[in-house]
Amino acid sequence: NDAALKATGIDTMEYIDGGKIIRRNGKATGICLDKAADIIKVAIPAPSDEANIKALLKAQKNCFRVGLTSVHDAGLETDQIRLIEDLQTKGLLKMRIFAMLSPSEENLKTILTKGKIKTPFLNVSSLKLYADGALGSRGALLLEPYCDSPDTYGIAVNSEEFIREHARLAFEHDFQVCTHCIGDSASRMVLRIYKDILKTDTLRRWRIEHAQVIHPDDIHFFGDYGIIPSIQSTHATSDMYWAEKRLGSRVKNAYIYKQLLQENNWIPNGSDFPVEDINPLYGFYAAVTRKDKKGYPPGGFQMENALSREDALRAMTIWAAMAGFEENEKGSLEPGKFADFVVFDKDFFSAEEYKILQSNVQATFINGEKVFSKN
Repeated sequence: NDAALKATGIDTMEYIDGGKIIRRNGKATGICLDKAADIIKVAIPAPSDEANIKALLKAQKNCFRVGLTSVHDAGLETDQIRLIEDLQTKGLLKMRIFAMLSPSEENLKTILTKGKIKTPFLNVSSLKLYADGALGSRGALLLEPYCDSPDTYGIAVNSEEFIREHARLAFEHDFQVCTHCIGDSASRMVLRIYKDILKTDTLRRWRIEHAQVIHPDDIHFFGDYGIIPSIQSTHATSDMYWAEKRLGSRVKNAYIYKQLLQENNWIPNGSDFPVEDINPLYGFYAAVTRKDKKGYPPGGFQMENALSREDALRAMTIWAAMAGFEENEKGSLEPGKFADFVVFDKDFFSAEEYKILQSNVQATFINGEKVFSKN
């Protein structure tokens, strides 16, 4: 969009730290990666509170429909968190939300340095950082160049100094750190930063978000320092068509969910919506079968890293709760915990593989209250 590019001045910028403008014949194409895209976002007028409320309540309805009772929402601002808290207090927003702070100056000043926010429905106790971009856009930061673009290593969205400084600040205020790492270079950098700061404190459950490509020499850091690989299993089945073009033989170091599970003996699995589909059953199916919805490939993609059905279910329930230090209040049906549960029309735990995705939510309950019914 030429008008948008001109309005933001991005068409005249030669270089953007932490981002990239895709050009053709010297002219901006309108494709902007990572922090270049952020420049465009800043120029767009912020939605009103009324629009945000409408969006939150619609999102909640969509979540309940597919059987979600809790979500982890990454990179929120103070005003968004206050709005969520207000709607939850009024009983309008019944969804439980684990909200990660973006590292904005306002968040650091008004929340992080003043302490965590914890209610039965809201948990603000973590900081979301970014080390690199995505593999598909060749923004993931790799140790060696992309096989299909030999002059490209990816994008360092934030510097090592920035990540180290904010991780140390979070450590000092007892906040969890959750850092986006897709490429093996980004993961290596952040794992070593975590190691330097955590030292012998292995109970902080600091997270590597996505943990998509991990160099074999770096896998041990997860177990050695109690670092949690926070995965999204549908990434494997979404990326499998082209991942080898980007990585070549390194694709064997990608989407290694079973290997990562063995480091701490637990692993949380999310959906990464809206990048991927909101339905958590797709994540269960992808983790177990390593196939797309059409059953491709017949033998599964790198099946040595598939999860068992039991582990795949735990990854979306009790282990997901553990990723936010909430395993004593949710994530399993036990006395003393919240009565959050979902009723399906099929037992996808024992169903034939192809029938897993045919399972439908009949009802969703939060605190024992039915918040969704198919009928």
